[in-house]
Amino acid sequence: MAERLENGDHGDIARDGSVDLRGNPVHRSERGGWKACYFIIAYELIERMAYYSIQSNLVSYLTNKLHEGTVEAANNVTNWVGTGFLTPILGAYIADAYLGQYWTFIIGSALYLLGMIILTLAVSVPKLKPPPCKVTCERASSLQQAVFFIGLYTIAVANGCTKPNVTTLGANQFDETNPKEKMQKHSFFNWWMSSIFLGTLFSPTVLVYLQDNINFSIGYGVPTIALFVSMVIFLVGTPFYRHKLAQSSPFTKMTRVIVVSIRNWQLPLPCNGEDPSQIDTRVAWHKSSIQPTKSMRFLDKAAIKSNSDSKWTSCSITEIEETKQMISMLPILVSLILPCTMIAQINTLFVKQGATLDRHMGPHFQIPPASLVVFVTITMLVSVVLYDRYFIKVLRSWTRNPRGITILQRIGTGIFLQVMTMLFASIIEHRRLSIVNKEAHTSLSIFFLLPQFVFMGLADSFLVVGQTEFFYDQAPDSMKSLGSSYTMTAYGIGNFLSSFILQLVSGITKKQGKGWVLNDLNSSRLDYYYALLTAVNALNFIFFLFVSRMYKYRVELFSSTHERTEDEAEKGGHLEF
Repeated sequence: MAERLENGDHGDIARDGSVDLRGNPVHRSERGGWKACYFIIAYELIERMAYYSIQSNLVSYLTNKLHEGTVEAANNVTNWVGTGFLTPILGAYIADAYLGQYWTFIIGSALYLLGMIILTLAVSVPKLKPPPCKVTCERASSLQQAVFFIGLYTIAVANGCTKPNVTTLGANQFDETNPKEKMQKHSFFNWWMSSIFLGTLFSPTVLVYLQDNINFSIGYGVPTIALFVSMVIFLVGTPFYRHKLAQSSPFTKMTRVIVVSIRNWQLPLPCNGEDPSQIDTRVAWHKSSIQPTKSMRFLDKAAIKSNSDSKWTSCSITEIEETKQMISMLPILVSLILPCTMIAQINTLFVKQGATLDRHMGPHFQIPPASLVVFVTITMLVSVVLYDRYFIKVLRSWTRNPRGITILQRIGTGIFLQVMTMLFASIIEHRRLSIVNKEAHTSLSIFFLLPQFVFMGLADSFLVVGQTEFFYDQAPDSMKSLGSSYTMTAYGIGNFLSSFILQLVSGITKKQGKGWVLNDLNSSRLDYYYALLTAVNALNFIFFLFVSRMYKYRVELFSSTHERTEDEAEKGGHLEF
């Protein structure tokens, strides 16, 4: 490649700053594109299989093997999931500031494998798990709980290093300055989520069956071995990957912009066309190729440059605009926390509901309650494929938007469908309870719950893919990992919020004499709880519509090649239903 560069062969070079691991420019024909993504997607498919082999049936293990109560087990699940989704902030910081996505991911993968090994030992070694229930159920000892949760939280920390960086690394294989690769990137996120869905499909069927009907040793051992294989596949693809050089910490840049703008709060901003030197002889306007935008004008004061050479006395307009963009996404992030709380119900209360119904298929086979999650996955997989292959093409000719509809419109559609899903779940649970009250032993099939799983899958096909693409696409180029971590942050806070709401509602309703969520769901009022979540998320949907109307898309602010004027960009940047 070096010889080609010396000979002046620059036409095939990736123009988005992509390099190899040694920092040399790369050729598009040799690295990146779909040939690189195949290895990354293969890893993600298997890794998600391993992750969901734990998450899908974790509430069952905690209640049936560690002998925890329903609320305690559900909260332990959401707290663990929440931690795993918050640690990507740290992983994104390390990647963007120091190691880059590739090496941060490699370290995280090693930790991930270690966590899986510890977890497999915790469910296999007799002294590391409580004995089976006899007359009474013996709770796990402190040592047994410690080993199990050390394995769990090692995976949570590892997830922080792998999740935001593998997503970013995959998206970075496409050069947005090349029209063909830019269109391929639009499809990448759909196929990326499809690979996740396929990996997830295997967990609540085969692996959960092994866990419930054979033992958890095999149920956890198989994905541990598979995870090792996926790491080997990823490493084999190393010669084909494009990389982005690690830059200064995005947190440091954003903090500096805020601190300097506060420090300069008394200094006037230059007017358009006015010479800054005529405003104050001690300061000058820091020049940059990116023109300042009209939003958050207070932060522009960070660009007023003093005579000092310290980085903490002035900032470039590029740094200011990047900070503005990351701040502008925060209202969207806040509006996505509650939808992530709704998603948390799938692997907790939805699964516990399934355990109360008739799970027999034939005389000898019982469906594991967690296997119903597979219908969420199947629905998401089918919906995403139809969306990418047909829905986009139809809408593209109508809206003239390369994506068919805007990313925020896709997210909004998902939130609306999610509100309807929780409403259906409340109605279905109300019907289930009415039948249980009439019959001592309900003959209702577990498939009675199928509609709420299918509708949740349909909602997620819009919401989950949309928010993943949104936070990556709208983050500045130097803060892609941080942008991807926004998605994880919404999930993390959403899961902790789920724990908080469940604990709060359970405590209040118990004091009033009729608990909504008890260990015995047949004596609970889960339908009321779902109705409450429906109402809260409906209010959140209104909030989402409001913040979406206020949002301006990054491409319309930062792209120097965009043909529209700034006024047109501001008008077109809003979400319009």
